[in-house]
Order: sequence, then structure tokens, then C-alpha cells
Amino acid sequence: MNYSIIRYILCRVLEFQALFLSLPCIAAVVYREKEGWAYAAVLAACLLLGVFGKMKKPGSTVFYAREGFVTVSLSWILLSLTGALPLFLSGEFPSYTDALFETISGLTTTGASILTDVEALSQCNLFWRSFTHWIGGMGVLVLILAILPLAGGYNMHLMRAESPGSTVGKLVPRVKYTARNLYKMYVVLTIVQIVLLLVTGMSLFESMTLSFGTAGTGGFGVLNSSIGSYPMVSQAVITIFMIMFGINFNVYYLVWTKKPLQALQHEEMRYYLGIILMAVLAITINIRGGFQSLLQAFHHAAFQVASIITTTGYSTIDFNQWPEFSKFVLVLLMFIGACAGSTGGGIKVSRVVIMLKLVKNELSYLIHPKRVRQIHFEKHVVNKDILRSISVFFITYAVIYGVSVLLVSLDELDFTTNFTAVAATLNNIGPGLSQVGPAENFAVYSQPAKYVLMFDMLAGRLELFPLLLLFAPSTWKRR
Repeated sequence: MNYSIIRYILCRVLEFQALFLSLPCIAAVVYREKEGWAYAAVLAACLLLGVFGKMKKPGSTVFYAREGFVTVSLSWILLSLTGALPLFLSGEFPSYTDALFETISGLTTTGASILTDVEALSQCNLFWRSFTHWIGGMGVLVLILAILPLAGGYNMHLMRAESPGSTVGKLVPRVKYTARNLYKMYVVLTIVQIVLLLVTGMSLFESMTLSFGTAGTGGFGVLNSSIGSYPMVSQAVITIFMIMFGINFNVYYLVWTKKPLQALQHEEMRYYLGIILMAVLAITINIRGGFQSLLQAFHHAAFQVASIITTTGYSTIDFNQWPEFSKFVLVLLMFIGACAGSTGGGIKVSRVVIMLKLVKNELSYLIHPKRVRQIHFEKHVVNKDILRSISVFFITYAVIYGVSVLLVSLDELDFTTNFTAVAATLNNIGPGLSQVGPAENFAVYSQPAKYVLMFDMLAGRLELFPLLLLFAPSTWKRR
């Protein structure tokens, strides 16, 4: 284990955290809020620790997959621990645990909250909550690689450990340019959404915070009603951009490089859009009787489907009151999630499709055992290593899910609440059903249960294994 390079990168992370914290400081100055002192104090501490901590250069810049996984996991934990401090020091959160829950929920783009009254928060705290979504959406280490790439040619280990999906490839030969291209597209899409929301009549503050939440597929709103109080045109813009941010960014890169036909042939995107269309139509028909017109039913169905499958978590209506069929469809979408290589969470459409193809192959094998079969995805043969990793992912996911539900059940809440609370956190969605529905919050859970859910949020965002490796003794042995 190359401890020196891990220390060096963590100090870089602290420097970037100081940069991130400067924005809520500016918000506090603009709105003349005393809570800004907490951000300034934590900013100074992060900057000092980062600068002095990296004065001693690492003995070697060489790191492999193990160092990459550990560095990514520790970076997210460090960002969470320091990011929670200003929320707690501002006095607007009852305990550090609650502030940490809110910060982890923000950074992992989950959007689950312990707040009963969001509108009571200061503007700088509201801004920070939403901005953590934007930070976590693409990943802070991807940003570091885009601006300050490390020497040694081992950067891909960091990107693979932090980027969501079953596989991570390069858009261009060098990781530095891949990271830069990802952030260019991310920034451009965010700015376009901000402008469009401004055109619909939102204030600049609302446009920015809601766009941060949409881009990171997070879901923290600035109103207690989430998105329900905004006009339908604003909700429609957010619906479209939620779906867009749930698409693999490779598709946008193909469009950017003037290869639209290749973009349209992207298999995962076509399955993703097909699932959305079928879910919207099914729910629209099911809830039609509860609305004045078919258009209203379609609008709310489309918004909630987009919000849940992309794991954003915004809501225009309390879907906890919908018929059981519609709620079950939404729960299924919680598990499927968005595309690999997007800012969305969940199991990912690519994994689900490949596993279904594997089941189909197995059924065919039972009938024709001598026939040679290969699974194809995105016009490539899926090799055994990928099939093994996906199978192990599903098994690990099921174990973590089951243990988490078991542990939070000690709080004696109903099964629907516990089951969907774990689904909402492990899949980085936000709202669940029953007592953690879109009109409720996670304050009903005890502190031990909140730590279980915090673990789930981090594990879900980091694709399980980077976080689990921290608990393996062999991870920490020197080479």
C-alpha cells in the first residue's frame, strides 16, 4: 500500500473542499447571513491542513487498483466529515449526526433529509446542501484529475473506483482529457438548465440550486413542497433534464464529436428510454382517475418516473397516496436506476439488461446444452470477467440490502418504511414510501439506524466494493 500517495491525494481533496466551501461563503455575504462564519472557519481549516499536509511529497506516485479504491473511499468520507461541520456549527442542525447524514445524502446525490422544515434554513446552508449534489454527481476526484492530473499514468484506477457503472472506459486516450471532457459536458448541461429555469420565472438562487440537484440527480429542494409549488413549465424542464442526466455521458460525447448516429445506437440508452416510456404510460393509466385531465396525470407520472429512475428524488406530488400498482412500479424503478456512466444511482440499466440476457441464455442452455452462446451488449461480446463482476455485485448488493433492512428494523417502524428507506439510500434516491415518503423525512430513525443508512448511501454511490475494501485487513498490508 502506497500510503504517501494516498495522504497526498487526500490533502488535495481538502484543498478542493476549501474551494467548494467558498461558494456558500459568498452566498452568506450576498444574503448577509451570520451562518457564513461557520463556512469560513471550516474553509480555513481545510486549506491549512491541505497545504501543510502535502508539503512532504510522496515517495512514489505509483498506485494500483487497491490504492485507487482506498483513496476514493477515504476522500468521500473526508469530504462528508468536513462538509458536515459548517451545517452543525451554524446551529441549524440539532446534532452532528444529523448534519453528517444531510451532507452524505448530498454528496452521494441521495437527497434523503432529516429536516422537517427546509425553508427554515439560511440561504447559505440551502445553497451548500444543493451544491454538494453537484460536487458528488460527477465525482470530486474526476474533477481533480481534470485540473491537476497526477503523474505516473495510473489515474484510471481513481476514475474506475469513483465512476458509476459496471465498466469505465476512456473517451480519449489520456485520462486527463477524459475527465476534462466529462466536466465540460456536465458544466454546459447545468448552465443550460439554469438559463431555462430562469426563463420559466424562477429566481437565480432557485434556478442554481435546483439545477445542481438535477445535474447531480440528487433531489434537495429549497421548499418544503420540493418542486410541487413551481409552475408546470418549470417542472417539465426539470423532468427533461433529469432524464438527460440519467443517460451515459458517452452518448453526449458522441454527439459532441459529431457522431449522432452512433449515439442513437447506444443500446443502454434505448433500454433506459424504453423503460421510462412504459412506466410513464402504465402509471398515467393507473392514476388517471385522480386528476382533472389526462395531461395532468401524464405530467406527474412522467416527473415521478424520471425522478425515481434517475434517483433524483424530486417530487411534484405525494406519490405515497397513489394506487399500489403505481407505487410498485416506482419501487421497481428504484432498483433499476439510471445508465452506467451517468450521474444517476441504482443498480444501473446495463447490469439489469446483461443479467436478463444471462437468464435467457441459461434457459436456452437447458433446452440446447451443446449450442455455443455469447452475450452481446453495445455490439460487443460480454466476457466472463464482466459477467462474474456483475453476478458478484448482485450478490453483494442483496446481502448489504438484507442486513441493512434487518438493522434498521430495530427501530420498530413498519416494513414498508424500512424496506423503501434502505432502497432509497442504497440506490441514492431520497424519498421512499410510508413514513419516509416524499412528504415525510428520515428524522423518524434513531442515530444508530441513521449510521446504517449513511453507510448505504456511501456504498451505493461508490458501487459497493471501494467502501467494503476498507474493512478487509489485506487492503492495508504494505506491498
